[in-house]
Amino acid sequence: MTSERLRLVGAGDDCIEVFWGRLPLFTYVYRVTAPRSESPKPYLHPVRTLSGDVITAFRPEDHVWHKGVQMTAPNLSGQNFWGGGTYVHGSGYVDLPNNGTMEHVEWEEVETDGTAARLVERITWRTAADEVWIDERRIIEVLRVDAPAGVYQLSFTSQLRNVASHDLVFASPAIEGRPEAGYGGLFWRGPDSFVGGRTIAAGGLAGADVMGSRAHWLAFTGRHDSGGVSTLIFIDDRTNPRYPTEWFVRTSPIACVSPAFAFSERLTLPAADELTFRHALVVVADDVGRADAERLVAAAQADATADAVSSPAPKLRASLS
Repeated sequence: MTSERLRLVGAGDDCIEVFWGRLPLFTYVYRVTAPRSESPKPYLHPVRTLSGDVITAFRPEDHVWHKGVQMTAPNLSGQNFWGGGTYVHGSGYVDLPNNGTMEHVEWEEVETDGTAARLVERITWRTAADEVWIDERRIIEVLRVDAPAGVYQLSFTSQLRNVASHDLVFASPAIEGRPEAGYGGLFWRGPDSFVGGRTIAAGGLAGADVMGSRAHWLAFTGRHDSGGVSTLIFIDDRTNPRYPTEWFVRTSPIACVSPAFAFSERLTLPAADELTFRHALVVVADDVGRADAERLVAAAQADATADAVSSPAPKLRASLS
């Protein structure tokens, strides 16, 4: 039986590090200092496998606003919570004065019992004109760690409440006219070494067929500069709007994945209403084929169901060290 346990370590007043024993699994940066043009928002980076390999990229030269794992929105009623330029049909990407921010307000929970961890925070989405449009309750959880198998499971929940005085509409560059550019929502940018990686998804999908297709899970396998291989399995929750999601995924010229709820159709969040998105990410320090991916997805969905029906959720014991 392993003696390793999860630990949460506060690093200054801008980030939290999550450790498995002495291994830093990931850092969550919740207060971000970045140019307004990058639409500053919280992110996870670096994220590591249980073998210690990094599976995220940070501010790559081609897209400096890509930072590990983030919640994003490239076009929210004309505001850019993605970063960089905004896609305008007929003009391409245009730098507009519309870059919004997602700002940490407060922590509600920062806890672990050594086997699981839970971070709950309040975030406000502010427009370029400094108007608060969305109040978000964000939950990041480590649900399980299977060290002998080299597997651990993360869960990301975003509860979005429209606090603007009008409806808010999520869209994507694909909707505005750029083919296949349906990105938005939870977004992962992988390291350069993952370019040329392998993608498979539910329903027998693989390779180029995954882009824009609907599936309840997607697996991306890539190789590290060290020669090791890792697989990330992204899982769409059954309760999400438009389940199963359409996927935005590239293996070249960059490695990235987004379960894109507004890939091909606008999604409206009425004034004073709420939307909740939940996704799981299973991180495997190995090459994973379809049969093993389906087994891991089934286990993750069982964990999510058990978590959802436990009322109230069990309190974890220890906070920051």
